Amino acid sequence: MSEKVYVTGVGIISAIGNNIAETLKSLKDQRSGIGNLSYVNSRHKDQLSVGEVKNSNEQLMQLKGLQKGRKQTRTSLLGIHAAREALISAGIDNIKEFRTGIISATSVGGMGIVENHYKDYFDIQKKGEFLEYIPTLDCGDSTERIADDLGIKDYISTISTACSSSANSIMFGARLIKMGLLDRVVVGGTDSLSRYTINGFLSLKILDKDPCKPFDGLRKGLNLGEGAGFIVLESEKSAKKKEILCELSGYGNSNDAFHQTASSPDGAGAFLAMQKSFQVSGLSPNKIDYINAHGTGTEVNDLSEGLAIERIFGNNVPPVSSTKAFTGHTLAAAGGIEAVLSVLAIKYNTIYPNLNHSNNMPELCFTPEKSFLTNKSVNHVLSNSFGFGGNTSSLIFSKL
Repeated sequence: MSEKVYVTGVGIISAIGNNIAETLKSLKDQRSGIGNLSYVNSRHKDQLSVGEVKNSNEQLMQLKGLQKGRKQTRTSLLGIHAAREALISAGIDNIKEFRTGIISATSVGGMGIVENHYKDYFDIQKKGEFLEYIPTLDCGDSTERIADDLGIKDYISTISTACSSSANSIMFGARLIKMGLLDRVVVGGTDSLSRYTINGFLSLKILDKDPCKPFDGLRKGLNLGEGAGFIVLESEKSAKKKEILCELSGYGNSNDAFHQTASSPDGAGAFLAMQKSFQVSGLSPNKIDYINAHGTGTEVNDLSEGLAIERIFGNNVPPVSSTKAFTGHTLAAAGGIEAVLSVLAIKYNTIYPNLNHSNNMPELCFTPEKSFLTNKSVNHVLSNSFGFGGNTSSLIFSKL
């Protein structure tokens, strides 16, 4: 049993960098990773703005010294990339020293490569290596490949609850540690862009062809993205004598059951998730120094989340920003990537800018933070992740 759950390592790859150092530089320089689509063969290639990782699959394999013989999907490659960095960051070189698990999130798994062979699968006489990718459609495939790469065997699980997936994997990992079932857990998520995802969101008519504008009065929708973000959670026992980045002090999940793809207009689910996270942490809202919002840039999400934030914080809303104008919306990986950014905000006492904001939303009283702030006292960060189906989750990270 462990009363406290500590964060000892972080790893990330996204449109704004292949690692922590590159990511921090992009944030400081206010350089967005949103641009044209390069690695997905889509008829919409020149019409969309996306947050794509700036490496081909071959380059990702070379960067990590992976063998060419083994078939890897882009989703698993991104996950291996970030999870390795998280493990190194946590100073873990003996995976067997403590009971160690991994909980990874993804929404599409290996869809990005399987969809390229869609017509081949109708020919039952046809043979080829494309058949080897069928199992990658199981979301658990990428988790198992990441676990194999890290040598983790004690506990392996996958969560797929759309855009709240990674936050839920973090929450689940913390509960396993608190119940004494594991000593440490690598938690987060990974997702890659695919035609399946792009066409699905186009059918919902919630994509902005230009760089997205979260919490802007003239916002038009989101930009899809890809990447991976993982953190290492440890018990008091396994984290002893180690550098501790912060504590995961609170978490909450709810479901407003309003609509398959839309948040409830009044933000009921978001409110309940944040409220639960405060109950778990024992903190009051006035202790929060920064909110890393879900902030997709869609008309519905930003209004729903904004109203929920105002309901929780009243007239004392702390600095709020969405980092999705940097990375795009990375779906199941979003909660992991934004957890990493929240931990870094505490470590470096920084608050990130909400890019592309010009006009306040008339329904809300707060203006998102538009500057990169340094030398701020950042002791507690609230991170929101909301998914389709009304699945909403909030995490609170706290400085020790």
